[in-house]
Amino acid sequence: MFGRKKSLALILATAEKKSLHRTLGAFQLTLLGIGAVIGTGIFVLTAEAAQKAGPGMMVSFIIAGLVCAFAGLCYAELSAMVPVAGSAYTYTYAVMGEVLAWMVGWSLVLEYALGASAVAVGWSHHFVGLLHDFAHVTVPLALSNAPNDGGIVNLPAVFIVLVITWLLVIGTSESARVNAVLVLVKLAALAIFLALALPVMQTARFHPFLPTGMAGVAGAAASIFFAYVGFDAVSTAAEETINPQRNVPIGLIGSLLICTLIYIAVAAGAIGAIGAQPVTAADGSLLDPGSMALTNRCNQLIAGGGVQPMTCSHEALVLVMQRLGHLEIGNLLALAATIALPSVVLMMMYGQTRVAFVMARDGLFPAVFARIHPKYHTPHVITYFTGGFALLFAGFLPVGKLADLSNAGTLFAFACVSIAVLVLRRTDSTRPRPFRTPLAWLVVPLSVAGCIYLYFSLPMFTKSWFVGWAAIGLLFYFGLRRQHSLMAPGNAEHPLADTAGQLPAE
Repeated sequence: MFGRKKSLALILATAEKKSLHRTLGAFQLTLLGIGAVIGTGIFVLTAEAAQKAGPGMMVSFIIAGLVCAFAGLCYAELSAMVPVAGSAYTYTYAVMGEVLAWMVGWSLVLEYALGASAVAVGWSHHFVGLLHDFAHVTVPLALSNAPNDGGIVNLPAVFIVLVITWLLVIGTSESARVNAVLVLVKLAALAIFLALALPVMQTARFHPFLPTGMAGVAGAAASIFFAYVGFDAVSTAAEETINPQRNVPIGLIGSLLICTLIYIAVAAGAIGAIGAQPVTAADGSLLDPGSMALTNRCNQLIAGGGVQPMTCSHEALVLVMQRLGHLEIGNLLALAATIALPSVVLMMMYGQTRVAFVMARDGLFPAVFARIHPKYHTPHVITYFTGGFALLFAGFLPVGKLADLSNAGTLFAFACVSIAVLVLRRTDSTRPRPFRTPLAWLVVPLSVAGCIYLYFSLPMFTKSWFVGWAAIGLLFYFGLRRQHSLMAPGNAEHPLADTAGQLPAE
C-alpha cells in the first residue's frame, strides 16, 4: 500500500512535461516568505497568545520559531534537490510513497486554505476598525463577525478572498510585485511600532512571567505557530524560480530568520508597554481565547470603567499605540495592517493552488485542476476553487479556530518533510545536494519531536477535527482517486511511458 513511489527522476520529468514559467529570484522569494509569514500571527493572534500564556508568550514565539527553523532547514535541502512545485507533497511522494504523499497534500489543503481564511478574518477586524475610526462608518456586527463571535457572516473577509483570487489568476509575477510593496508597508509599520513601544517598556509588566505555567506556554506556542506558517510556501514556488537550487534555500531561511527576530522584538514591546496578563472569570478561572465567555468578561471589565486588556482586542498592536497616547499612529498601524495583510492571504492561497496543481498533474486530483490559463499562464481552475473554499470558512469561522485547524495540517506536513531528509540520505545518498541540512541526525529528530509536541498542545477540538479530516481524505483517495494516479499500473499517461502507452521495465 505504501510502496507506490514516484522517483525523483519521474517527478522532474513530469514537471518538464507541464511546467510553469520561471520568473522569481532570491530577493523576490525572501519577500514572498516574509509576506506569507508576517501577518495575522503578529497583528491579531498576539492577543490569543497573551490570553493563554501572558508574558510567557515570548517563550512561545521562541519555541514555535525553533520548530519552524528545524523544519525550514529540512525544506531547504529537499527544495534545492527537487526544484518543482508541490512542496511537502512532492518530497513525500518521492520518499514515503503515494498514500502518505496524498495525506500530506490533503493536510496542506487544511494549512493553506484555512490559513488564508484566518488571515482574511484578521484583515476584516482591522478594516472594520479603520472604517469606524477614519470614516465613522460602523459595519453591523452581524455582517463583520462569524456566528461564534456573535455575527452571521464576515462579509469583509469574503470580499478580500475574492480580490486575492482574481489577483492570483492574472499572474505570478504580477502577484509578486504587489506582494513586494505590501511587505515593505508591513515592515515600515512594525518599525514605527518598535520605535515607540520599546523605549517605554517596564520590566514590572513582565511579572508574573508565566501566569499559566509551561502548559500555557505550550498551548500558546501551538497557536502562535500560525505566525510562522507560510514560509514553506516559498518552496511551492520552486518551479517558477530562476536558479532554484540557490535561491529557494535563501528565500526559506532568510525569511524565517528575519521574521523570528521581528516577532520577538514586537512581542517584547507590546508586553512591556501595556502588559499582557490573561483575563480571568469572576471566580479566577482562565477563559478560553475566542470564546463568548471571554468576550462577555471583556465587555464587563470595560463597562465597569477598566481599560481594555490586550487579550480582549482583535487589534493588539493598534491597542498598544492607543494606550500609549499615539492615536494617530495607532490608526496608521491599522491602515498598514489593512493594506498589508492581503499579502499573507495571497501567499497562503498561492501555496494551496500550486500544491493542488501538482496533485492534479499526478492524477490524484481531477485533471481539470491542472489546466493553465491560455493568457495568464496560471492554474486558474484550482485558483477559483481554492478561493471559493477559503471564502466559505472566512465568512463563518473565527480567526482562532481557523488558525489552530491550519496548524494541525501544517505540523503533519512538516514532520513528513523532516523524516524524508534522513530517508533520502540513505536511499539516494549520491544525488547532488546544493544545500545540505547541517547536523541532520540532530535537526531532523528535533523537528519531528517539536511538531508532535505542538500538535498535542492544540485544543482537543482541533486534534479531533484533524483526525476526521484525515479519515475523509483516505476515503476519498481509496474510493475515487487511487486508480487515476499516473503511477497506477497500466496508466498510459505515465511520464516515462512510450508512444504506445507502455511503461519501461523496472
